[in-house]
Amino acid sequence: MTWLDDFADALGVERMSAGDIDLVLDLARDVAHGSERKNAPPAAFLAAMFVASGKGNIADAVLKAEALIDQA
Repeated sequence: MTWLDDFADALGVERMSAGDIDLVLDLARDVAHGSERKNAPPAAFLAAMFVASGKGNIADAVLKAEALIDQA
C-alpha cells in the first residue's frame, strides 16, 4: 500500500490506478512547464473536480489542458 492509497482510504474515495497517477503527474508537469509552475497543483485539483462532475475522465482533462497550453 502506498501513501496515496492511505490518503484515498482516509478520504473515503476510490484509490487511483497507476495509469491515472501517471496522467495526473503528466498534467502537473505539462502545466508547470507550459504556463506557470504555481498553476500545477490547482490544475490537478480542477481536473479532479472535472472528473468528479462526471463531465469526463482524467485523460480528457489532460487533453483539455494540453490544448490550452498549445494555444499559449
